[in-house]
This record gives sequence, structure tokens and C-alpha cells, in this order.
Amino acid sequence: EIVDCDWSSDVCSSDLMCFMQRIACPSPNFDARPKDTPIDILVLHYTGMRTGAEALARLCHPEAKVSSHYTVEEDGTVYSHVAEDQRAWHAGKSYWAGATDINARSIGIEIVNPGHEFGYRAFPDAQIVAVIELSRDIIGRHPIGAERVLGHSDVAPARKQDPGELFPWPRLAAHGKIGRAHV
Repeated sequence: EIVDCDWSSDVCSSDLMCFMQRIACPSPNFDARPKDTPIDILVLHYTGMRTGAEALARLCHPEAKVSSHYTVEEDGTVYSHVAEDQRAWHAGKSYWAGATDINARSIGIEIVNPGHEFGYRAFPDAQIVAVIELSRDIIGRHPIGAERVLGHSDVAPARKQDPGELFPWPRLAAHGKIGRAHV
């Protein structure tokens, strides 16, 4: 299935020396956030699908009833799906620090990787640079502390394992305190 996306580009911060392409690829799968709920969690996922194109098609298909705010492709391309002031449907049944509607208070980033079902592999450098830059950007707009940059497996441990053991949490923690260095 072809997904209709609008192309644009953005330059990353000079200390990472990258070029991050951003593409608007809207998803219909979202609703309004509850009033007065802060955006104070960033949830990182892997797509768990064979290809990035397959993941984009699913995230943007109305019958899938799943979305995220962003997807980061292996080459570092960033797709934006849902406006940050809206609730994307990415975390499912989840909880953290007493909160049970994690979608209501979080931004979700899908990171293209086939996951454990389809050949889990290391995340390419260009992709991680883009995840770092995007995360910095998001954290700059919302009160998200390092301890609240989480994996899907943190907020749904009984049913999810992403972004998985190969995800470079220490590298993110070293770049602008994006998350804690998971063990």
C-alpha cells in the first residue's frame, strides 16, 4: 500500500553533524489528549515489521487503530504521523509510576527494526543519530526527565520487549541525558 507523505528536510544540531530529513506522513489513528494531562513521558518502540514501508502503511491505515507521533527509518529519515498535542495510539495497555493511560501523557517514537519476530538486529548509526536529535527536540518542548524516556518494554513489561537488548540506551544517555542507561 502506498502511503501519501510530504517531503521536507531539517538540519540537525552541529555536534552530531547529521542531516535529518522529516516527512509528514499523517495517521488517522489518534484522538484528543485529556485536558490538563502533561506530556511527560517519551516511549521508544521498534516497529517489529519486515520493512519500514510495511510499518508506515500499518501506522497510517485507519483499520489498524495504531499510530505513533514519529517513525525513524534505518537511514535516519523521520516521519511525523500525529501532532504532539494529540494522543497517538502506540503504548496500548500500559502503566508507569502510577499512571495507566500512557498514551495520554506520552510521545511515541517507532524505530524501524524487524524486531525479535523477523530478525532483530543492531540499530544503524544514522538511525540512532536521528533518534537522539528527535528526542532532544521533543524533550526541549515538554517536561520529560531522563528517567521518563522509556522503552515499550518498560511500560508494558508483560507483553512487550521493544526496543530490545540491542538498543543503545547508554549512547542516548550520554547525548543530552536522553533516558537512563538501561542495564
